[in-house]
Amino acid sequence: MKKLFSSFVGSFFGGALVLGAVFIPAAISLQACADPAQQETPLSETSIMMPQMVPDTSTQMRMSFAPVVKETAPAVVNVYSERKVRQQVDPFFSFFGRGIPRERTERSLGSGVIVRSSGVIVTNAHVVKGAQELRVVLADRREFEATLLAADTESDLAILQIDTKGERLPVLPIDSENSLEVGDLVLAIGNPFGVGQTVTSGIVSALGRTQVSDLANFIQTDAAVNPGNSGGALVDMDGHLVGVNTAIFSRSGGSNGIGFAIPGELVKRAVDSALSEGKIIRPWIGARTEGVNAVMAEALGLDRPRGAIVEEIYEDGPADKAGIKRRDVVLSIDGTEIFDDSGLRFKLATFSPGHNARAKIWRDGKIRTVAVRADTPKENPKRDQITLEGTNPFEGLSVVNMSPALAEEMDFDPFAKGVVIASRSREGLSARYRFRTGDMLLQIMGEEITSTEQLQDVLDDYDGERNWQIKLDRGGRVTNSRIRF
Repeated sequence: MKKLFSSFVGSFFGGALVLGAVFIPAAISLQACADPAQQETPLSETSIMMPQMVPDTSTQMRMSFAPVVKETAPAVVNVYSERKVRQQVDPFFSFFGRGIPRERTERSLGSGVIVRSSGVIVTNAHVVKGAQELRVVLADRREFEATLLAADTESDLAILQIDTKGERLPVLPIDSENSLEVGDLVLAIGNPFGVGQTVTSGIVSALGRTQVSDLANFIQTDAAVNPGNSGGALVDMDGHLVGVNTAIFSRSGGSNGIGFAIPGELVKRAVDSALSEGKIIRPWIGARTEGVNAVMAEALGLDRPRGAIVEEIYEDGPADKAGIKRRDVVLSIDGTEIFDDSGLRFKLATFSPGHNARAKIWRDGKIRTVAVRADTPKENPKRDQITLEGTNPFEGLSVVNMSPALAEEMDFDPFAKGVVIASRSREGLSARYRFRTGDMLLQIMGEEITSTEQLQDVLDDYDGERNWQIKLDRGGRVTNSRIRF
């Protein structure tokens, strides 16, 4: 379709070129300037006055995105989600017979894109978050119940499946080759404000925006993106899916000329991962990194702020095995330049587990190339889930060993180590106290907690004690407390 669009524009060079309402005769060109003095004058000092004319043929007036829309719009769907919420009622009103908990239904609306003709649909994770019922409405108004295959809140992508009874649906091919350039024309297709399928046009304003998320290198566009467009398609003039619309950057929550989309290469990887693994997997290299600022760049001898500096290496992780060291700066991976930590994480998320990548790093004033394996976070140590026993305030808690793999599941820091509460019993002695799922047990009775087995040994040593000293991490906040048992 882009070729068709280009050939249409190019056809005017035989006669004239129309740009909006400005009609430019082809006879006027730089080569047509016969005066040598004019030819020697810098372009910045010249002013070519182009006469404004009205298009005089129907072909000139019919320049349209309609062919692209007709090809792509049938693959864009509406996604409706519902969930039941129990509303708490003030006990005071129970005296008047209004104390029965009420249940209300919360509904949300978004958009989605069909990426497999068998009914596989990609949308945003926040569109389907907490949904107990999902429905998909096609462009031809047919409705289907949908099943959630996988979702990843960090990349804000979710994969749905509908049962088409063997019917093949129209799809949008995903452009995963990074072919977009700033200035390219794009169309945003979705269901803003629930008014029905809508198409807006714009250009690619910027690429590689990382300030909006910790992971994605967003595509920025000035095509109008409003509430309800989330999960919809951003397409190029070839009719390819170059991004999934996800965020609006404005105080009002409406389109102010700045919309963002998740790039096609990450979308493709998420779809492939969901279909093959049953979940969206994001590989890592086992290194904690930070973007290089101007002060760091000067201290490291870099010519400008760029790359991601390695602050910590996970022992026996991919980076450790590749020979990467602390204070190394990752400049690029597989030819993609890295500007900060988010850019590095995004690039790794586009790889399949086990992919051998070539990374350029800056070390001691020189650029080196290393081979590093992008792999899934491992369960090391093994989770070894146990239920704590004994006469102590922890009796009945289910605990597990923290590992990079578990941290990925629980949205924890992958470098966190120790023992975490996986669940708690309503009947055990621990039910008397305010433990929460996700609490990290750091110390008990002054002893560092390193594993589930060692934790149980500590509890056995102090079994029956009346006063307990506890140190735990709750959501990044470390607290010391005492429990009188």
